[in-house]
Amino acid sequence: MNLKLIECVPNFSEGNDMGIIKQITDEIESVDGVKLLDVDPGKATNRTVVTFVGTPDEVCEAAFRAAKKAKELIDMSKHQGAHPRFGATDVLPLIPVANITMDETVEYARKLAKRMGDELQYPIYCYESAAFEPKRKNLAFCRSGEYEALPEKMTKPEWKPDFGPATFVPQTGATAVGARNFLIAVNFNLNTTSTRRANAIAFDVREKGRPVREGNPVTGKKKLDENGKEIWTPGTLMGTKAIGWFIDEYGIAQVSMNITDINQTPLHVAFEEVKKKADERGLRVTGTEIVGLVPASVIMDAGKYFLAKQQRSAGIADEEIIKIAVKSMGLDELYPFDPQKKIIELMIKDQKKQLVDMTVTGFANETASESPAPGGGSIAAYMGALGAALGTMVANLSAHKPGWDDRWKEFSDVAEKGKMYMDQLLKMVDEDTNAFNRIMDALSLPKKTDEEKAARKKAIQDATIYATEVPLKTMELCCNSMEVMLEMAEKGNPNSVSDAGVGAIAARGGVYGAYLNVRINAKGIEDEKYASDIVSNSNSLLKKALELESRILDKVMLIIAK
Repeated sequence: MNLKLIECVPNFSEGNDMGIIKQITDEIESVDGVKLLDVDPGKATNRTVVTFVGTPDEVCEAAFRAAKKAKELIDMSKHQGAHPRFGATDVLPLIPVANITMDETVEYARKLAKRMGDELQYPIYCYESAAFEPKRKNLAFCRSGEYEALPEKMTKPEWKPDFGPATFVPQTGATAVGARNFLIAVNFNLNTTSTRRANAIAFDVREKGRPVREGNPVTGKKKLDENGKEIWTPGTLMGTKAIGWFIDEYGIAQVSMNITDINQTPLHVAFEEVKKKADERGLRVTGTEIVGLVPASVIMDAGKYFLAKQQRSAGIADEEIIKIAVKSMGLDELYPFDPQKKIIELMIKDQKKQLVDMTVTGFANETASESPAPGGGSIAAYMGALGAALGTMVANLSAHKPGWDDRWKEFSDVAEKGKMYMDQLLKMVDEDTNAFNRIMDALSLPKKTDEEKAARKKAIQDATIYATEVPLKTMELCCNSMEVMLEMAEKGNPNSVSDAGVGAIAARGGVYGAYLNVRINAKGIEDEKYASDIVSNSNSLLKKALELESRILDKVMLIIAK
């Protein structure tokens, strides 16, 4: 249900001929499941940085097509530019964005590198996390000597590429394919015009830190170790680079930072540390400017952090969590912060109208129409979502109850769990209708030849199995969500205990409704063992849900009767 997303930021050695760049980006946009986010050409560097995002296989396909087109159009033997480079597609990093690990991203990068080497027949090096040997992790090492050094390097065994031929290809050069962490470019606004003061804060926090000096810490001679190397005092934020500068457009100084490892230093941690160091120097961070796009988790984690500082529940709508993050870090100080344009997942979200985007009245009217979908499966999922929403509401009310401030975290954790079930069940509303449509599509396939008949039969079986698994997933989510209602009936705000009871009834209705869909769809599955197992699982879930409902309502009635 949660899409895996990766970003790709290839750099092409052409920054002046936009006709060539357009042909390359057209290749990227020709792949479904990929969204082109940015094209940034540089005339002096004669280089264009392209950013696109999507599901892993589709991103890799788009990257391959772009590299293939760059090989056709860019002649490195004639290339000149200010930026280091050694190939038509110079670097091609894959970056995990959502629901995917770095290890998985490395696998995709290496698979892409192998395909490029095999099919495009020129040298490919793997760098950063995808490197096969430590020294090749460093892009500067892989690219040492640039394009001009390749003829000699290709004759040396130590420079044998990871994939592709160990031969110099004059027109194309070489490409470095890698996997790296997401980089956040962020500027922290200061209430000063002093670049020197901004630089001081930058040196305080950046990982590299500042050189140790003799005597005066600013103008003194730099200290050297026994090997004659400068001695540095590291900064407080790992995985960051930073500098201070003055921005004429806004008339303020900023600490400009690249966060190269958001796992080591999340955005909100960087914000808090820069704020702390500014305060120590008599300055104040007035706001924050994010350059480019960020994954949703970056903003969501920040919002939850600031909610926790306020001792408030994080089991609230994503939009509200984002708003807290924006206001807490002043992301809208210089200009409005539009989540739809700054958060990757929201920018690439399918704009197709979903059932859950309808009004309550519109959804009811659509259900009542002569159309067979949405049907009972979608309604079951929606009942479950409303049940989980009620359990979440009781948890949030309990977290905010006067006199219960010392228990806010306990109830916030429950509210987050309830919201997770609610969100997943809302997705199942449309997924159940999608499953029904898959069966209709399979039934409409041609059946004139034996091959067509076999393909149609397989498609119908695959769609039927999926249409059985979806309501089973709905049953599991509804049933598990009832644990939230049980906990709130036992420990939650007694003034809202009836809401926990209604939530349990709605969730049980969702379980029962989805159960009916499992049973009727399982009848169409030809694999008797599989069908039997899925029916057995559904029977167990139904029994568990009925038992939970009974326990919850017993506790609710005891409190109501007092």
